[in-house]
Amino acid sequence: MTRLLWARLRGDSRAVIGMAVVALLIALALAAPLIARYDPTAIDLAHQFERPSAAHWMGTDFQGRDVWARLVYGARVSLAVGFISQSIALTLGVLLGLVAGYYGRWVDETVMRLADVTLAFPTLLLLIAMVAALEPSLTTVFVTIGVVGWAGMARLVRGQVLVTRQLEFVHAARALGATDRRILARHVLPNVIAPVVIAATLGVAGAIMAEAALSFLGLGVQPPTPSWGSMISDGRDLFQLRNAPWTSVFPGLAIGAAVLGFNLLGDALRDVLDPRTLLGPDARAAHERDAP
Repeated sequence: MTRLLWARLRGDSRAVIGMAVVALLIALALAAPLIARYDPTAIDLAHQFERPSAAHWMGTDFQGRDVWARLVYGARVSLAVGFISQSIALTLGVLLGLVAGYYGRWVDETVMRLADVTLAFPTLLLLIAMVAALEPSLTTVFVTIGVVGWAGMARLVRGQVLVTRQLEFVHAARALGATDRRILARHVLPNVIAPVVIAATLGVAGAIMAEAALSFLGLGVQPPTPSWGSMISDGRDLFQLRNAPWTSVFPGLAIGAAVLGFNLLGDALRDVLDPRTLLGPDARAAHERDAP
């Protein structure tokens, strides 16, 4: 099955492009100390607003800092926020979704009402309120984006569990005396993991956008740590004042590439992990014929 999935991913152009973009971003982030020729936080007022050149591949900003160095170090921040915040959302959402869908009754009502309250607020406004109430920092960004993202994941998992818990193998395991913990871990969770992986992949793109928005507003990663959002904010007034578009264009392109890469990969995973696409032609025809 693993070989089949990998073969299908390699045959999907969206998956290939998405994986290539994500792999490139990860490679740039890991190799930042090797490929950045300058300190990303070093101020050099003698070289302000230098255009892209052999010395500074993407030019310099209003403090003379190398844009390329800040871009690759900023990739570390964006990817870290994406992966860590989604890990938090994944842990909370999967755990609460499993419990709510499996036990039902008052447990389900409590978890779903909490999810409804969370989803009732616009995500960005809720993030701004939470970060403003705390001290803006990288850790705060990790936690707030992860906590806000749990609700959608929990609803997704809960819906899958409601279907899975009615299947025959779950009833058989319960009849054989398996504990609820074993049933959830060995029989229910493996059958809901595919949509969770897809949602988490797409969620990384959303987390990167959320971090960029917070940093743009000054509520995310604090200076002098480089962040794509803060780089755009620093350069937004320089388009007309100093004719230095590179200070915002390059980080904007980086955000666009990262979001595009994860979205393409998530869309490809959605098709590849669809159970109907894993059926043979005869079984697929029978499934479509019997479907309501």
